[in-house]
Amino acid sequence: MTVTEAQYPARYQDAHGSEPTTITNDGACLRMVVRGVAWVGRDFDQLEPEDGTPPARLATFTLAHGALCDCALTFEMPAVVVGPGGASPATIAVALTLGRPRPSGGIDAEVVRCALTWAGGRVEGTGASGWFEDELLELQRQLPPDVYLRSCINCQYSDYSPGGHGLFGDLLCFRNVKAAYAQVHSKATFWPVLPLAERAVQETDHCEQFARRVPGTGYRG
Repeated sequence: MTVTEAQYPARYQDAHGSEPTTITNDGACLRMVVRGVAWVGRDFDQLEPEDGTPPARLATFTLAHGALCDCALTFEMPAVVVGPGGASPATIAVALTLGRPRPSGGIDAEVVRCALTWAGGRVEGTGASGWFEDELLELQRQLPPDVYLRSCINCQYSDYSPGGHGLFGDLLCFRNVKAAYAQVHSKATFWPVLPLAERAVQETDHCEQFARRVPGTGYRG
């Protein structure tokens, strides 16, 4: 998987104020600094203070099981859209809201809304699902049939575990076992192939082996 470190211009907001920041993404880990505190994690709802952060510096933040919440993030991610004229750069604008901790665990809300802008126009998701998966697929459904987002969520060799997945970054890559994955058409046929996945990837990644997904194939369809 060819992944280079990316930086997304971002804005963080909570009850104590708003400030610009930058989200750094190396393909496996996300990192940003807010009010002098470095937050790191593999998912946007799993950002935790860097080891060694003095507790006093966390006084203006809200955490649920150690992860940042009760805040909003807006940022832009680079993307690639392919159409009849070839590939062209695009931008995915993301608005993410993380709710407050619940007494029973977790947080009371998690809303992600994405918008895709490219040379051919702009499409927006509804934010109804709470998952990057569904938001990105919703964007794809609004594109013309011969135009597609070149990213792992649209790849023929990617799928999610039947055990579930998080907000972002739990998509599994099966490019190393293409023939075996091609035989998957249900949960029963997926279980033997599941342990063969090369690695977890982010929905917005892509590599040189990308092939546009054929709807109705694999476990996720």
